[in-house]
Amino acid sequence: MNWANILISMPGVILGLTLHEFCHALAADRLGDHTAREQGRLSFNPLKHIDPVGFLFLIFAGFGWAKPVQFNPANLKHYRRDKALIAAAGPLSNFLFALFLIMLIRGYLSLNTHLVLSENWDAFYILNSNAVSYTIWIIIQAVSINLGLFIFNLIPLPPLDGSHIFLSGLNLSPETEYRIMRIGGPLLFIIIIIQNFAKINILPIGKLTMAILYLFIPELKTN
Repeated sequence: MNWANILISMPGVILGLTLHEFCHALAADRLGDHTAREQGRLSFNPLKHIDPVGFLFLIFAGFGWAKPVQFNPANLKHYRRDKALIAAAGPLSNFLFALFLIMLIRGYLSLNTHLVLSENWDAFYILNSNAVSYTIWIIIQAVSINLGLFIFNLIPLPPLDGSHIFLSGLNLSPETEYRIMRIGGPLLFIIIIIQNFAKINILPIGKLTMAILYLFIPELKTN
């Protein structure tokens, strides 16, 4: 277990989960339901959003969860459309946050050509030994984590946000949606367990994340 990687990943995980759930709450609030506001979820306080068990799973197992934002469908004017917008707000916030961090990194790299990037933390540690370099690596990890949250949550399997977006486009009865949601959770968990322990790449989240990361920061691939 690489404790250095775990420590530098924590800021990205905390910020990513907090922003994700805050934006769910904000979208619901703007669309007419104030349940999340009444529950104190319209906050950037991580303690309002992070589930301790889900946080530990994300740090040590590579997948996890936060406290889900609740909303009352009766308060939404256009239930299916608004449910999709609330669901999309979370992963979209992670993607936009990742793009913002990428711009910071690209700006810094354009002014500091001496910084040598590497996928390997130990190599990066040897090649760059100053506080600013560590900060850049923490930001890179935050980019990777937020891109991963964006991609993972768009998978159309319950209870992920992608399933709410997908099901909102179908004219299904509430009973049918409920059955799908009940099946989806255990199915997703089984897929993740198989992928992690059997090393079968069913959900190529890591590959997609790194492909996007390399697209914007090609220095990571070439060093």
